[in-house]
Amino acid sequence: MRRSLILVTAGVTSMVVIAFVVPMAILVGALAFDRAVTRSEREAESIARLVAVLSPSAGITGAALTIGEERLSDLDASMILPDGSVFGVDVPTGEDLSVALGGTAHRASVETGEAIYLPVAQSNGEITVVRVVASHEDLTSGVRRSWLILAGLGAVLVGLAVLAADRFSRSIVRPVRELSDTAARLKEGDFSARVVPAGPPEIEEVGAEFNQLAEQVEHLLQAERETAADLAHRLRTPLTAAKLDAEAISDEQARDRLVEDLDELERTVDFIIGESRRSVRTEIDPGCDLSVVVAERAAFWAPLSEEQGRSFTTAIDAAHARVAVPEVDAGAMIDALLENVFAHTEERVPMALHLALTDATWVLLEVEDGGSGSLDPGVVERGTSTVASTGLGLDIVRRTAEASGGSIELANPGSLGGSRVVVRLPLSGG
Repeated sequence: MRRSLILVTAGVTSMVVIAFVVPMAILVGALAFDRAVTRSEREAESIARLVAVLSPSAGITGAALTIGEERLSDLDASMILPDGSVFGVDVPTGEDLSVALGGTAHRASVETGEAIYLPVAQSNGEITVVRVVASHEDLTSGVRRSWLILAGLGAVLVGLAVLAADRFSRSIVRPVRELSDTAARLKEGDFSARVVPAGPPEIEEVGAEFNQLAEQVEHLLQAERETAADLAHRLRTPLTAAKLDAEAISDEQARDRLVEDLDELERTVDFIIGESRRSVRTEIDPGCDLSVVVAERAAFWAPLSEEQGRSFTTAIDAAHARVAVPEVDAGAMIDALLENVFAHTEERVPMALHLALTDATWVLLEVEDGGSGSLDPGVVERGTSTVASTGLGLDIVRRTAEASGGSIELANPGSLGGSRVVVRLPLSGG
C-alpha cells in the first residue's frame, strides 16, 4: 500500500511537472530567439541610420569607411554597396539579396543563423543593404542553462511530492499494519492484544472499534469458558453418588471395573474444567507416539467389547508413530471413533482398529465395523448426525486431524463390510 501511494504520487506529480516544464522550456527557447533577433534588428537599424546620415556628404563608400570594417565584423554585420562590393563580414556566394535590393526589409534563415536585411535608399535611387546575422549561439544563449534549471526544479518538486507521500503513507500503513499484527495475535489466542488508535481519523476510528470488538470477544469467550467449567463441575455430584453406589456392589470384578470407569470420567471432568479455565495454551506440546495411545485406548475399550460380545481386532503396524497431536487430543480422537461404533451399531457387531505407516511421512488410523452400511459424508461436520446423537464425535476427529495437517475420510467398506473411517496424520520429527 505504501509503495502504491508513492508510485501514484510520483506519477501524478511527474505528469503535472511535465505539463508545466515542457511549455516553459519551449517558451524559454522562443524568448531567447526573439531576444537575439531583436538585438540584431536594433544593430541593423543603428548602422542604417549612420549610412543615411553619412552618405550624403561622404558618399556611400565614405560612410562605410567611417563606420569601419572592424565594427561591422564585431556586430557580425555587412554592408552590400550598390556596385556589389561588401564591407564587413563576407556574404556567402549565392545568397538571395533580391528582396532587400528591391527595397524591402525582411528576415531570413541562413547557414550561420538568422539574417536581418535592412535596405537604405540613396538620393540617386541606389540601394545599400545592411545585413546583420544573429548567430545560432546568440539565438540559443542561456537556453540550455534554463532547461537544466527547469529540469532540476521539476526533479525537486517530484522528490518533495514523493517525500510527502512517503510520510503520509506511513501514517496510514503503520496503524493498518499494527491492526493486522494484532488481529494475528488474536487469531493465535492472545485475547489481551490491543492496538493504539493512530493515523487518519477513519483508521483511528477503526482501531478504537477493533479494541472494543476484541474486548467483547474476550468477554464472550470467558463467559463461555466459565459456563463450560460450571457445567462440568455439576457432574461431580452425580459422579460422587455413582462411585458410592459402585463401591456397594458385591461383585468385586464388576465393582473394580465400574469404579475405574468412574475414575476415568472424573479425570475427564477435571481436565474439562482445567482446560475451560485456561485462556490460551502457551506451552508447546511435543505431540505423542500414536501407537502407544492406540494401544492404551484399545485396552480401555476392550472390556466393553467383551461384554457386548463384539470381536474387537487391534492391529498396530507401526512401532513408533510420533505425530504433532497432544496425547490428550489423540486419546479423545480415538475414543470418539470407537465410541461412534459402540453407539451406532448393534451388540456383537465386529469392529477393528488399525494403525499403519504409509511411508516415512504419513500414518493411517483406521476404524471399521461390520454394521449395516457406510456413513453419510456430511456427518463429519459439527452438529450433523443421521441418528439421535450430538453430532460432535466425528467433528472432533476432523478438527484434531486438520490441526496437525492431516485429514479424515469416510472410506469404502473394508473386510468387515460396514462403515470405515480413515484418519491420515503427518509424522513429526520429534
